[in-house]
Amino acid sequence: MTAIASTSPALEPTAPPGSRARRVWRSVRVPAAVITALVVISVLLSLGAERFPTGHLEPGSVSPDGTRALVNVLEQDRDVHVTRSSTAAENAVERAGGDTVLVVLLDHRMLPEELDALAALDVDTVLVQPSTRSLEAFAPGVEMTGRESPERFLDMERPVSPECDLSAARASGPADMSGELYTASPEVEAVGCYPGGDGDALVQVLEEDTTITILGTGTPLTNTALDVAGNAALALNLMAAEDVVWLRPDPPQQEGGAGIWELLPGGLRWSLLPLVVTLGLLALWRGRRMGALVPESLPVVVRASETTEGRAGLYRSRKARDRAAAALRTGFLERTTPKLGLGADPAPEAVVTAVAERTGDDPRHLRSLLHPERPDPYAGDDDTLVRLSEELDELTRRLR
Repeated sequence: MTAIASTSPALEPTAPPGSRARRVWRSVRVPAAVITALVVISVLLSLGAERFPTGHLEPGSVSPDGTRALVNVLEQDRDVHVTRSSTAAENAVERAGGDTVLVVLLDHRMLPEELDALAALDVDTVLVQPSTRSLEAFAPGVEMTGRESPERFLDMERPVSPECDLSAARASGPADMSGELYTASPEVEAVGCYPGGDGDALVQVLEEDTTITILGTGTPLTNTALDVAGNAALALNLMAAEDVVWLRPDPPQQEGGAGIWELLPGGLRWSLLPLVVTLGLLALWRGRRMGALVPESLPVVVRASETTEGRAGLYRSRKARDRAAAALRTGFLERTTPKLGLGADPAPEAVVTAVAERTGDDPRHLRSLLHPERPDPYAGDDDTLVRLSEELDELTRRLR
């Protein structure tokens, strides 16, 4: 009887619970950390990169001379809608409604016609250190009559008491009002507060339906002085309305400009004309051409024999027999050295040895002929010089 063994599939090892999660965590933890760090750095950089506007009495500026703190108090604590404007605010005032206060700062940046248009709006207005032209448009009869220097006490400006019957100033109490002083003429119905030497630092002109408040300084409105004495209360009382239009004009943009040519006097510009004409005439004079170009023939061709005879005549006139002998030897060596298989500048002994081997002549004779010692035996007179020439010609013929 044959026994048949039954086979069963082998059991595979199973991974312990949680091992797959650990492997996934180990594979993603480094990229996750890098991404998290990049996100945190990006957020911090974006927070640090925020730029606030700057400038004196700028409503969005957080600098000491800005007024962001006052604007925040108006918007958040008093529920006042503040409209910031950098141009003429006629449209902003018309949209704001009936209960509106217009705050005008740095009005010297505005044109006279813009000031007249704002004065014709018949809206409660607060002028901060107004110019003379602005006083004429908004409050005729009010003039600047002096200036109160800031008095320092313990590095703080000493507040000034209102000393008037104006409810907004009396409820605020002392405030930092050192600045320009104003005086209203008797014909103008006005109230002056915070008196100084030659006038009042705050003057409110009462018209039929509107009031024009003139502040001689913007210090009570700034961030650094808002919490001092009654500055904040005074600012909030003067701007007690549902809407505040904050007009701070931008500096005027320069349009066009004059070039250096326009800045020169007319007489100087006209004096350049004869100078240019003179320079033109000078250029024509120095660069003139007196007719067509004249062709010239090539230099005269002189035969080599004539050149040699001319040089020989010069040597003879100066009795330069040594130079003539040197010229004869140099010509011989230039012609024969390549034939002897020597280099470009061979030594004298090498030349003498090579010539002696080719001709069989006595080396001592060849040495005196080609490289003599001083004095040269062939430069004594014309006969010896002629004999040198003949011997060199004979030696050349034998070396061919």
